[in-house]
Amino acid sequence: MPKHARILLVEDEPVFVDTLRFQLQREGYEIRVAPDGNTALAAVQRAKPDLILLDLILPGMDGMEVCRRIRAETTTPIIMLTARTGVGDKVTGLEAGADDYVTKPIQMRELLARIKAALRRAQLPPAAETTMIMTIGDLRVDLGRHSVFVGEREVPLRAKEFVLLTFLARNAGQVVTREQIMRRVWGVVDAEDSRTVDVHIRWLREKIEEDPGHPVRLQTVRNVGYRLTG
Repeated sequence: MPKHARILLVEDEPVFVDTLRFQLQREGYEIRVAPDGNTALAAVQRAKPDLILLDLILPGMDGMEVCRRIRAETTTPIIMLTARTGVGDKVTGLEAGADDYVTKPIQMRELLARIKAALRRAQLPPAAETTMIMTIGDLRVDLGRHSVFVGEREVPLRAKEFVLLTFLARNAGQVVTREQIMRRVWGVVDAEDSRTVDVHIRWLREKIEEDPGHPVRLQTVRNVGYRLTG
């Protein structure tokens, strides 16, 4: 975790802001607060935060739109905070570009674990990995350039999709469970979040499979997990 990591908290409830800011500052984080979407977009450009905590319900521009606009400009990790607990809301948040999703009331230990995991994932790969290329059949994952190719075609991936594919590539030919994926890619294990894994697997298939409905490279192993093969 970066020392004194800068976190932008996008939230308009003063009591919640004060409580969360106190807890996070006690953990050593530098906190900036934006009470609405426009202020948040300006703060992202000006302050260059290491991570963004983004409430879904905001005055004016809602959190989904704020997330989309931030994601169009930067790969900074975004964790959504919301009272909405439906799977559909979570999937919509992920599709908007969020890296993670935490529901209110916030469990501080869980939030801190997710923040630390997101910051770790955002760090650059070690020097020994900067030229490493993993090849599985005609699929190539270049860690140094943060790029993926299927044959000669470059495949654009979101930050979390790249992390997931990298984990699968390192375990090519082996079955990995949803729990293992949640632990290594999201930094937590939560049975209720298995849908998050399935959504990202579907997105990967749409980008690396010739026929996503009948996947060949990224296979489902029934009742166990997934396997990436050549």
